Amino acid sequence: MSPLERLYEITAFGELFSGPGALLMLGIGVFILFLGIRKKYEPLLLVPIGFGVILANLPGAGMGIVPEEMVFHEDGRHMNLLEIASSHGIMNYLYYMLIKTGFLPPIIFLGVGALTDFGPMLRNLRLSLFGAAAQLGIFSVFFVAIAVGFTPQEAGALGIIGGGDGPTAIYISILLAPHMLGPIAIAAYSYMALVPVIIPPIARALCNKKELSINMKAMDRQYPAKQEIRNITAVKIAFPVVMGIVVALFVPTAVPLVGMLMFGNLIREIGVATGRLSEAATGPILNTATIFLGLTVGATMTSATFLDIRTLGIIFGGLVAFAISVAGGILAVKAYNLMATKKINPLIGATGLSAVPMASRVASEIALKHDPSNHLLQYCMASNISGVIGSAVAAGVLIAFLG
Repeated sequence: MSPLERLYEITAFGELFSGPGALLMLGIGVFILFLGIRKKYEPLLLVPIGFGVILANLPGAGMGIVPEEMVFHEDGRHMNLLEIASSHGIMNYLYYMLIKTGFLPPIIFLGVGALTDFGPMLRNLRLSLFGAAAQLGIFSVFFVAIAVGFTPQEAGALGIIGGGDGPTAIYISILLAPHMLGPIAIAAYSYMALVPVIIPPIARALCNKKELSINMKAMDRQYPAKQEIRNITAVKIAFPVVMGIVVALFVPTAVPLVGMLMFGNLIREIGVATGRLSEAATGPILNTATIFLGLTVGATMTSATFLDIRTLGIIFGGLVAFAISVAGGILAVKAYNLMATKKINPLIGATGLSAVPMASRVASEIALKHDPSNHLLQYCMASNISGVIGSAVAAGVLIAFLG
């Protein structure tokens, strides 16, 4: 029996069945994969995250992310990257090099900027204001989280889920509450994926049929714009430069995200001259960053850190923040309509989140059910795109006060 006992000892079965934690986390990893593969919920992120969860919880594999206090020598010196890799494995090497330094979220914003067309927002600047109103969920949940026992830093990282922006949630978690990174990332991307489930009931609860049937094209014909942009190409090139400078002057802490977003958009709008840069930002750079971000974030979700009552609080609080942000945008439009002659469909306010372009598609589909001729997509994108900037600026504000 000695050889058989030895064979059993070198396997991971004993450790696997020693407690329910690892098995439960493996089940969570498989469920996340199911959402990404079968349900097509944000597969580019949920598939790497789900597989990262599985890798981190395989007994004996050494692929889970260790707490920061474990990457110090006995004399208090911080391990260098080679020592981290040698002592704790390749996943920790990637995490402390790419995530802990805050490197990957701005790189992803670079790719997002190169994919984003700010044209709809620039043509409908008044609609972009509702992207700011939709950040209400961030600050509402921030104060509630402090009231129920979270630290201000933890509350800021929790509240940012309401912005509907995964990279921003990860970035602020790294800086303010790295121990909450895994649950916050999962909640942020899960709720982004569940936008088709979250927005419709909130819209139905807050809006009547008449409001949901407001036809924006008919409003444009009835109340045409007094001024039109004559050279939209020049404006779209100037916008990222001007916006980057303005944000840097008022909220410098938001520059790592907004600055990279604007640079990505600039190389997109310049055209052929920077076409290769834009292709690189939206192709190999963005795809590589997404892979490593998903795997390493998933690897933070070990049973020791995830199976905690506070994790449930993070997941629930994130949902509340997301719902308040949707409701805040809708209510802002309703308040505007009380004073304005040219009415706005409240569904545009519901898209003030950063979940581009899914939120816009969902709102447009709701409008079409009430009026088949009411195509809201371009109007919703104005609010939706401004939400990307709004959530990054909100993150900068929180970092400035809490970092």
